[in-house]
Formats: sequence, C-alpha cells, structure tokens
Amino acid sequence: MKNSMREKLAQLDLRQAEIDAMLQQPDVTDDINNYRKLSKEHAEITPVVETFKQFTQTEKDIESAHELLTDPDFKTMAQEEIQTGKDKLEALKDELQTMLLPKDENDERNIVLEIRAGTGGDESALFAGDLLRMYTRYAERQRWQTEIMSESVSDLGGYREVIVRIAGLNVYSKMKFESGGHRVQRVPETEAQGRIHTSACTVAVMPEADEIGDVHINPADLRIDTFRASGAGGQHINKTDSAVRIVHIPTGTVVECQDGRSQHSNKATAMKILVTRIRDAQVREQQASEAATRKSLVGSGDRSERIRTYNFPQGRITDHRVNLTWYKIDAMLDGDLDDMFNALSAEHQAEQLAALGDE
Repeated sequence: MKNSMREKLAQLDLRQAEIDAMLQQPDVTDDINNYRKLSKEHAEITPVVETFKQFTQTEKDIESAHELLTDPDFKTMAQEEIQTGKDKLEALKDELQTMLLPKDENDERNIVLEIRAGTGGDESALFAGDLLRMYTRYAERQRWQTEIMSESVSDLGGYREVIVRIAGLNVYSKMKFESGGHRVQRVPETEAQGRIHTSACTVAVMPEADEIGDVHINPADLRIDTFRASGAGGQHINKTDSAVRIVHIPTGTVVECQDGRSQHSNKATAMKILVTRIRDAQVREQQASEAATRKSLVGSGDRSERIRTYNFPQGRITDHRVNLTWYKIDAMLDGDLDDMFNALSAEHQAEQLAALGDE
C-alpha cells in the first residue's frame, strides 16, 4: 500500500475517534443540523476505518507468522498463514481503494430527465417515446416514482420533447451516464420500401436541484410570461392563460410548461426545471474545466456525443463508450438495463482508480 493511501486512512481513523467524542457530548443535539451532519459523516467513515483495521491486523498476523518460520514444527503452518494473509491483504487493499474513490455528491439525488427528438422527424419522436418507456419501465423495477413535468407530443405519437422527474433511492447514481446522443436504426412503420432509417434523440439527465439551497436566483433576472396552452384540453385550456414561460435573462435559459391545470402549478413546475437546468449547466462547466486535465470516457456527459446505437434489424444495443454490445434489444427497451448500467459504472470506477494511481 502506498504511503499516501495509508496516511489518508490513518487520518480517517483519527477523524472517526474525533466524531465519536463529539457525538457523546450531552449538548450534541442542540444543533440538530450539525448532529445530522456528524452522524452522516460517521456512517460514511466507519466502514472504511473498520476495513483498514482488518488490513493492519492482517499485516500483524503475517509478521507473527514470519517469526514461526524458524521453528520446524510450525514452518508449514506459518507458510500457509503467510500466503493466506497476503491474499487477504491484496483483497482488502482493492476494497479500500474503491472506498476511497471520490464520492459524487449528487448520487443520492432525484433527477430531471429530458428526452428530445433530433434528426429523423416523426421517427425520431417515436424513438423518444421508446426511450421514455425504457426509462420508466426501469424505474418501475427499481420502485422509483416517475412524474411527467412537461411534454410535447408529435402528430404520429411519441414526443418532440418530454421532461420527467424520477424520484427514489440513488436515482442519479444509476442514471447519470445516460446523457448524450442516442441513435436508432430501424425500418419505420411509414416506410413502404422497407428501408432502414437512422434517427437520433438527445437525453439529458440532471440531478434535481433544491430550489432554495442550490442556486441563487434574483427575481429581477426572471421574465415570466403567461399564454394560452395549445393542443387538446377542452374548455379549460382554450379559455385561460394557464401556460407559463420563464426566461432566466443572464443565462438565456428558457422553460415552458403548459401541462398543469392551473397557472400556479405550471409556474411551480417551470421553476423546478429552470433551477435544475441552471445548476446542471454550472456543474457541467466545472466538469469541463476538470476534463481539460483528464477526460472521463464515461462520465463526460457531453450532450453532443453519440453514446449508444439501437439497431433493431440486428436486435442489438451498442454503447460506444465501453465498446460493448447486448443482443437483447426487446428486453432492454422493456427496462432490463442492469447489465448495461453495471458495465458503465464499472468503467467509471476503473477510470477513477486509474486517476487515483496517477496521484
């Protein structure tokens, strides 16, 4: 184990003892926010410290076994213990390396998922509908909650744009690698000659922002317009200016929402989307700066990058970032995404370990 890693683990050991002492103070719950913060840090540190203690104890056991090598009666047993200890040390070191990888502060957040039709016209909009179903079916398997915040339905079905909130346990950690260009190759239902067409959609996965705490927005920087909602909806939509458009003037961010039954609900939804987009832009700007030093293959989140191809004639889905292909397109479009998400997560972890080694 590198000295830098050992020092970091020793510091965590000291920090755990420090937090233990603070949590035992009789007035610790007077500041409930600080108490929660300390409790959370303690819960995060404890597994690492316990694993490090196993590592140091194994080192001591190996050292003790070495002392028995000179005794003929215990030599064979000592050799076995040394080999077993070395294997255990290697496994514990790998586990500790993984535990020390930088945590993404957004991993536990809910997300706002945006799917937009791109090149391909109606076929692209239909594919956007397929992607929406794929993600919502996956969400069902994870017992997450989904809520359509805004939608623009195309003439033949599907969506020109759809925005969905997905809430549950560790949603962003599993969905964060989906941002980018998704390409589909198939014969459209409207194609009389049976020719394969190529269409594309753009997916954006954004960690949901806390409207109060994450982004400071000056009300003077907002222009809020109301207008009549378009499309089907009966008398209510035709007679009231319930649709809302919010423009954040400094960044030029524009959000429209007309799906709610009232101007108030549309405004609230539009503000949620606006704050999330602004925060996401800030995070991506920071990531772009960091990527100038070392580009992350999986986690770059570049919306213009083509990340995946869905080839219906061949029944396959290929993720170009990890160069892997799965021949179960029907099952995956029905939400069976664990294999793909696990592969993306493993690749990202490997990149982080490589970066840790470079340090």
